[in-house]
Formats: sequence, structure tokens, C-alpha cells
Amino acid sequence: MANDKKLVEQITSMDVDFAQWYTDVVKKAELADYSGVKGCMVIRPYGYAIWENIQHDLDARFKLLGHENVYMPMFIPESLLQKEKDHVEGFAPECAVVTIGGQNQLAERLIVRPTSETLFCEHYKNIIHSYRDLPKLYNQWCNVVRWEKTTRPFLRTSEFLWQEGHTMHETEEEAREETMRMLRCYEDFYRETLAIPAVVGRKTEKEKFAGAKETYTIEPMMHNGVALQGGTSHYFGDGFARAFDITYTDRENKIQYPHQTSWGVSTRMIGAIIMTHGDASGLILPPGVAPIQVVIVPIAQHKEGVLDVAGKLRDTLSARFRVKLDDSDNSAGWKFSQYEMKGVPVRLEIGPRDIESNSCVLVSRVTGEKTVVSLDNIAEEVEAALARVHDELYERAQKNLEAKTHDAHSYEEFLDIAENHPGFTRAMWCGDPACEDKLKDVTGGVKSRCIPFHEDHIGDTCVCCGKEAKHMVVWGRQY
Repeated sequence: MANDKKLVEQITSMDVDFAQWYTDVVKKAELADYSGVKGCMVIRPYGYAIWENIQHDLDARFKLLGHENVYMPMFIPESLLQKEKDHVEGFAPECAVVTIGGQNQLAERLIVRPTSETLFCEHYKNIIHSYRDLPKLYNQWCNVVRWEKTTRPFLRTSEFLWQEGHTMHETEEEAREETMRMLRCYEDFYRETLAIPAVVGRKTEKEKFAGAKETYTIEPMMHNGVALQGGTSHYFGDGFARAFDITYTDRENKIQYPHQTSWGVSTRMIGAIIMTHGDASGLILPPGVAPIQVVIVPIAQHKEGVLDVAGKLRDTLSARFRVKLDDSDNSAGWKFSQYEMKGVPVRLEIGPRDIESNSCVLVSRVTGEKTVVSLDNIAEEVEAALARVHDELYERAQKNLEAKTHDAHSYEEFLDIAENHPGFTRAMWCGDPACEDKLKDVTGGVKSRCIPFHEDHIGDTCVCCGKEAKHMVVWGRQY
């Protein structure tokens, strides 16, 4: 049992060093490892299984809304990227460039895709000719490369996995509806599957995506009060269509430019799960994406009949849940610590005494509460327990979000909150980017997260300059 205790103690306390706690969880829960390529990570089977479950859930949501999956090339000719000026300027510092193919210097440099708007536009130009060709509702699951200066597994890496939706529409109205529809799709997914609440709203002009007319965002708060941009949805208008000369003949036989959207989320969501739900013992996974939803730990498994009953229990539950029976020769205490650290939502303990009473012990990863449940209706008991885990995780995250959200009514109050109260700050803003820059500079990194869809009136003047306020903005530090 001494070794069991040591295993948990190897995770740094989140209250002592949150960044080190995060790294410890990523490594010790076997989610990812560092690679020989600086800034890139190896996503290990357990971490990749979480991503697969995220993919499965989101992909079903996208297809239900009429989207189709496609795949675009990894490389973008530099001349193609240059067609949209604002877009290329936004990504230029992060681009990885290929100049040699095999043994030969390339005639034109190739950009390893940081995102795929230009590739989709090149393709759309070839296939969109009439209003009958619209809408085009495409999505791509792929990797992208952005040469980051500072990296951290899942949160910010030079290469990461994501999905990027790219759609074309007849009218501005339809494109705007798509932009909001996909934002709400992400919001629902965060709430229903990841058990993560978030502030949802529009990015300021300064913070919007390069080349977009409007950017909307999901902004969850991590346990330590720092924001993480969880997903974005962009309305592009017809800017890309004009740059790439994408036209179609409308219903009145007139030539028009289609209106475009783009939206995406990435493996950064795994970082959000870790930092929103994790605790001193390690990871806690929401049941919707947990690779193992239920782990069965046999007690005194060397005794006759214990492994047989545990195996039948696994077979019974496997039809409805992702189940693991750990029949290794590790001690029960080691197994308890291991699966707590790996965030398995529900643990079932079954031994000789339990078998005699036709029951087992059900343990919640969130509360640690132990409940004796009958084997006769075990599937229903597990289903209810998983639902409770999800709801408890969401409620706990919501309380953290509310407790770490503060209102600032003056410049001095804003600075005090930034210095002494980690979390989100709600404050009025005049709309001038100069005030955004000043608040970021004087606080050492507090930025505008979004203009929320519901703006409470907490004052009449800008918290920075004192001029008439136009919006209430949520501000915070970010990963």
C-alpha cells in the first residue's frame, strides 16, 4: 500500500503548481508523450481514444445537420495563400514552409497547412457554378501545423489534430445562420458530452480570425481561472469568394458571389477536459468521451469463482458501456489509484462477500462515494451513476465559473481583479482597440475573450478610458 500512496503523490498539487500538475496528469495518465520534434507530441492510445470518442460524437452531429466529410491536401502553394491578403498576414508568422522536394529545389514554396480556407476555395471555384450547387456543407478531419514559440501538450503544439468545417451559401442570411448553428452545435457538445460550461459570444474586431468578418467563440474557464478558446465559428461574407473568383448564377440568372463560413475545434479540447475536471488524484473524464467508462476491480481474485463472476459482469455491461476488467496481478489498492488517476468515471469492486450477497460496490470518481448495488439491475445502476458523474462535473465547473467571474466598474477595480482574483472580469468597453491593448499591457496579459450574447448593463462608461461604453466584454488570461 505504500507504493499505492506514492503513485498518487507523484502528481504535483494543483494548488502548488498548476502547470506542473497538468504536465504530470498528461504524462502519468498516459495521454501523451514528448516527441523528438520540438513542439510536437505523441498522442498515446488512451489520449487518442478520447479524441476518437470526441470525433465520433461531433461527426454524428455534423452529419445530422447535412455536412459531408472531405479531405484536402496538406500543402498549399504559396501563391494560393497570397490571394487573400488579410488571411495570409494573420498566419505568416506561424507558417512552416517546404522548399525542397526530394533532392530538388521547389519551383514554388509550399506551405504546410495552418488552416484550409484557400484550399477549399480553390476547389469550390471548380465545382460551384449555379445556385443548384449550393449550399456546400463540407467538413475535414485532419492535422494542421502552426509553428508555435511556446508549446504545451494538447494546449498549444506545432502540429495538432482538428476538424474544420467550410461551407458556401447563396445568401448572407443563410451563411450567418450556418455560423450560429455551428457555434450552438459546439456549445451543446461542450455541455452535453464534455460537461463543460462556457461563455459564448462574439470576438472583438482585434481578436477575430484573419480574413473573417465576424468570429464567434466558446470560452470555457479552467479550474485555475484561466480561459481556453474552446472552439470558433466564423462568418467570412463573400471576401474569399471575390479573392478566388468563385461565382454562381442565381435564380434570376445573375452572377453572384457565394457567402462562406468556417468553424473548428481541436485536440485542445482534451486539455480543457483535464484542466476543468481534474483533481488532486489526477484526471476525471466525462462519461461521454471516457475510453473506459466502467472499470471492474476483482477483490481477492485468487479465490474460486471471483474472476468468473467478474467476467460475466463485464460481458453483461459491455453491450451498453465501455468496460475494462482488470484481472492483472497488481494489488487492488494499486488498481484503485491507477484508475482514479486515469479518470475512469465509475469503478465496480466485486469479491467473495459481494458474490454471496449478489451485489458489488459502485464507486464514483467524482465524489468517491461507495454504494452497494444489486447485480440484478447492474446496467441500470451504472447508467444512472454515469449520468450523475456528468451532472456533478458540470455543476462543479459551473460553480467555479461563477465564483471566478468578477465585475469591474472602474479602471482601478479592473487592475485589482487582474492582480488578485484569477478568472473572468466583466467590464464595459468603448469599442476602441487602443483600450484593449492598454488593458492587456498594464495587466500583463488580460485580453478580451468575447462580447457575450447576453450583455448585462454594469455601467455607462469604458472601464479603461471613461468614454461612453458600447459593449460589456468578458476579459481574462488565456492558454
